[in-house]
Amino acid sequence: MNFNEKLINLRKSKGLSQEELGAELQVSRQTISKWESCQAYPDFQRLVLISDYFGITLR
Repeated sequence: MNFNEKLINLRKSKGLSQEELGAELQVSRQTISKWESCQAYPDFQRLVLISDYFGITLR
């Protein structure tokens, strides 16, 4: 499973909109959209925030 697919699944499993997840990670809805459509990837600091928020490991 690719990063974008995993992010979409994690976000939807928590019932979050892109806007809500963006607010949690302190980024815009557009940024979440770009991550989910493979137009951009989060920097390492954001990856750590994502893993902490969803309680997953970075591998």
